[in-house]
Amino acid sequence: MFTAALIVGGTTAWLRLALFSASYLLVGYDVLIEAVRGLFRGAVISENFLMSIATVGAFAIGEYPEGVLVMLLYQIGESFQHYAVGRSRKSIAELMDIRPDTATALRDGQPVTVAPEDVAVGETILIKPGERVPLDGVVVSGRSTLDTAALTGEAVPRDIDVGMELLSGCVNLTGVLTAVTVKVYGESTVSKILELVENASGNKSRSERFITRFARVYTPAVVVMAVLLAAIPPLVTGQAFSVWLYRALSFLVVSCPCALVISVPITFFGGIGGASRQGILIKGGNDLETLAMAKTVVFDKTGTLTQGVFDVQAVHSQGMDEKALIEWMALAESGSNHPISQSLRRAYGMPVSASRVTDIEEIHGHGVRATVDGKDVLAGNARLMERQGIAFERDVCEGTIVHGAVNGRYVGHIVIADTPKPDAKAAVAALRSAGIRELVMLTGDTKAVGEAVAEQLGIDRTVAELLPGDKVREVETLMKETKAKGALVFVGDGINDAPVLARADVGVAMGALGSDAAIEAADVVIMTDEPSKLPVAIRLAKRTMGIAKQNIVFSLGVKAAVLVLSALNLTTMLVAVLADVGVMVLAVLNALRTLQGKTGE
Repeated sequence: MFTAALIVGGTTAWLRLALFSASYLLVGYDVLIEAVRGLFRGAVISENFLMSIATVGAFAIGEYPEGVLVMLLYQIGESFQHYAVGRSRKSIAELMDIRPDTATALRDGQPVTVAPEDVAVGETILIKPGERVPLDGVVVSGRSTLDTAALTGEAVPRDIDVGMELLSGCVNLTGVLTAVTVKVYGESTVSKILELVENASGNKSRSERFITRFARVYTPAVVVMAVLLAAIPPLVTGQAFSVWLYRALSFLVVSCPCALVISVPITFFGGIGGASRQGILIKGGNDLETLAMAKTVVFDKTGTLTQGVFDVQAVHSQGMDEKALIEWMALAESGSNHPISQSLRRAYGMPVSASRVTDIEEIHGHGVRATVDGKDVLAGNARLMERQGIAFERDVCEGTIVHGAVNGRYVGHIVIADTPKPDAKAAVAALRSAGIRELVMLTGDTKAVGEAVAEQLGIDRTVAELLPGDKVREVETLMKETKAKGALVFVGDGINDAPVLARADVGVAMGALGSDAAIEAADVVIMTDEPSKLPVAIRLAKRTMGIAKQNIVFSLGVKAAVLVLSALNLTTMLVAVLADVGVMVLAVLNALRTLQGKTGE
């Protein structure tokens, strides 16, 4: 129809108007409808309103072809925009397609297919090869390998055996597994992750909020400027009103802020999706933006930089046999699941008889007190000995020291050591190359142990012998020091670091797969147990911020230039809309690069 209108050309004016009007309505009827709806909803100044005024104005001054072409190009741009948004959302949806459709529960010995939400805690479920694990549980029979890529970003399958934890969202690859559920679906790992990703877009970054506020001020401002451009110059210069109206309409066309309003949110949404591909869950754009400003990284030591698996390295007894010392300490610590307690029980190597141990008292940050075979036994750190007024041998070696006392008499100490994770040293080096200025390690261990680990890994500073509550105070102090330089990131294992994770500028829970406290308290959750994922997260955040800034500067720069050209009548309305659509297309294409999850190295 548009072609027919062009062919008619200079023939009957009313026929030409009718053909161009029909073409215009065919192309832009939905834009006009949305503009009218906006008037009734109070959203007067919108992209639809600007485009409607500009194109209707073109018709009013007889520029029918330009009016139709401007609306056509605008619609093409809108179609591309919807495609880009759809692609980014589809990418996230595919990435997080980990929700299980059904679960096979064993009821009365028979397999029954039910919805995951209908399976209670303690029920037995069956997972066949090729099926997605529907709920968190513990394997009671069978051996297999699991594809955990959707949760951790790791391509290498993991072996699973009886007694091991089974996390929902993984795919069972080889053998048949039977497991007992430990959580209902709403509290399971897969449900928590889906909720986190779905809510990520609602936690907007400062840049996204700025663009929203900017558009609210910018759009009405350019409308006022366009009105002044159309009204004042004809009165001053005596030129035809239609000439300046055309300039004002071109001014309106190029002023549409769609390139900014669309590309910046897509950039952050893509950045969050790209991080998810690496097994890094970022709760929102604000957290991603803050992570990009990181200058100081503070690590918890045990379980974060080190394996968290303690082994007895040496036994120094006084007044009793070494085996007896291990036995007394293991029995006293029998009520605790702390890694140190577990290492003592492993070293003891015998089943712990509950009848031998009574009145177990855990002394927070110090150790335990218990009655073993009727005797008062203390097992803990140097602070425990000092608190009880017991003379003891000061730490003379590297490692975690567990001191013991029986009936108020010091009986020796046991040296327990933890080793750094295989990629911890490389992670520290990668953080420095990512622009981190200071690396700090916090530990409740002795100063000698902390400094030894820090020296081995290349950590700048160590604060040792901290009680759990002391870590929050130390992080607050470091945040004051870091405030002028950038953001502070705290990295913990998610088990007992929730208060510090919540207090830091960015709290990163590492190796926290399945830890509810970590997912709730942290801003970023690294699903694997690898410190090397942290520099990847920071580089991804910086790359995302770089792309967002590129789009902002590029969009504003081009628009400013074309606005000036339109006001000076050095460009046409058609060129103005081409510039507007072109900027939007390029900005969105640039934004989509974040979906790849690349760090830019």
